Amino acid sequence: MNPHLLYTAWSFPPSRAGGVYRALATANAFAADGWDVTVLTVPRDIFEASAGVDSSLEDQLAPGVEIVRVDPGAQAHVTDLRQWSRLRARNIELWRGLERLRDLRGFPELTYGRWRRPLESAAARVHHSRPVDLAIGTANPNVDFATGAYLARRFGVPYVMDYRDAWSLDVFSGRPVTNWIPGVVRTERRLLGRAAEVWFVNEPIRAWHAQRYGGADRMHVVANGFDEYEAPLAVPVRSGRAQGLVFGYIGTMSDQVPVEPLVAAWRRARRDGRIRAVDRLVIHGYVGHWGTGEAARMLEAAAEDGVSFRGPVSKSRIGEVYAGFDALVLALGTGRYVTSGKVFEYLATGIPIVSVHDPGNAATDVVKDAPGWHGARSLDPGDIADSLAATAAVAAAQTPEERLVAQAWGSRYARRAQLNPRIADLRDLVENRSAQRSR
Repeated sequence: MNPHLLYTAWSFPPSRAGGVYRALATANAFAADGWDVTVLTVPRDIFEASAGVDSSLEDQLAPGVEIVRVDPGAQAHVTDLRQWSRLRARNIELWRGLERLRDLRGFPELTYGRWRRPLESAAARVHHSRPVDLAIGTANPNVDFATGAYLARRFGVPYVMDYRDAWSLDVFSGRPVTNWIPGVVRTERRLLGRAAEVWFVNEPIRAWHAQRYGGADRMHVVANGFDEYEAPLAVPVRSGRAQGLVFGYIGTMSDQVPVEPLVAAWRRARRDGRIRAVDRLVIHGYVGHWGTGEAARMLEAAAEDGVSFRGPVSKSRIGEVYAGFDALVLALGTGRYVTSGKVFEYLATGIPIVSVHDPGNAATDVVKDAPGWHGARSLDPGDIADSLAATAAVAAAQTPEERLVAQAWGSRYARRAQLNPRIADLRDLVENRSAQRSR
C-alpha cells in the first residue's frame, strides 16, 4: 500500500499567492514518488476575495491528489459588504478587537489562528478514513503547522515543517520579529522540537533557526527551485535583437522591491546611450497586491522612457513570455535572508540576468556564478545603470550555444532536484516505522 501524506497549505491552487508554487510542486513530487496525497486548504472563494486566482494552476495538479477544503471561519477575507454583520458595519474597531480574540483563542496568529481547530477536525477525519503516515505543513500562515503537531500528539504521526517564509525572523532586517502576541516563541519552539524534519529555503535562514532553537540535525535547506509547466523555460535566443533589446521582469513589485532606483537607473543609461532608445523594459506581474501605490505611479510615469507594465501572466504559459526577453531584471528587497523563487526560474531560461538588489542578499549566492550574470554593486542608480549597460552588451551578443551552456548551468535548480533527497529520506522514515509496528 502506498504511504499517505497529509499536506496542509493555505495557499494552494487556484490561489496566485507566491507560496502556491512550492506547495503545488511538493504535492506533485510526493505523488510522483508513489505517495497518496491529501491536501487540506481553504475554499476557493477566499482566494477570489483576497490574493486572486490563477485557474491554470489547477490543471498542473497530479492526478489522484485529493483536495479537502476546510473553512477557517474567519471573516477578515469577506469583502462583500452585504455579508458583513451589523456590528462589523457599524463599529469596525470593536468588531476587529473581538475577531482578534477569536483568532488567538487556539493559536497565536492573527486572522489565521482560528483555522487550527477546523484543521485538526479535518485531519482526524482524514486519518480515520485512511491512516496518515506523514504530515507536512507549509507556512505562512504558521497555523498550517498545527495539523502535523495534532496528528503527532494524537496518533504518533511524524510531521515536517516547511518554512517557505519565516515566523520569528524578519528576513529583510535580519532581526527577530517584534511580536505583541503572547506565546509565539513558545509555540514555535514546541513545534520545532517535535518535528521529524524542518525545511528552509536557504542556508542563512536555516542557520538562524538552528542557532535560536537548536535541532540542527533535523533542519534542511530545500531551495525553491523552478517548475516546468506547458511552455518550456529553456527558451531560444530571440531574433530581432538588433531592432531593440527587451529587458524583462516577472513577479510582484512589492513595497520592498527597489522600483525607484531601477527606473532612475534605466533613465540614466538611456540618456547616456548605453541603453538605446529602441530598448525596452517590460514588467509582468503585479504592482503590489492591489495594483496601486507609488510603484504603480512610477512605472506609469516611465512609459515615455520605454518602460511598460503588462500585468500578470499565466504560470503554465510563462515560458512563452520569457521567450520574448533578451535580458532579465532580478529586482528584490534588501536582506541577507532574501532569496526569492524567481531567481531559479530566471536561471532555467539561460537569459542573461542583471541583479538589482543588495549584494548581501542570499540570492547573490545562488546566481553569482551563472553565465551572463551581472550584479549591481549597490542600489545607487549609477551602479544599477552600469550593470544594466553590461547586461545589455551580453544580451546583444549571446549566441545560441552560449544560451544552451547557461541553461545547462541553471538546470541544477529544478525543484524536483531539491525535493527528491528529502522525499527519499522521509519514505525511509515511514517504512522503518511501519516495519517496527509490524514486528
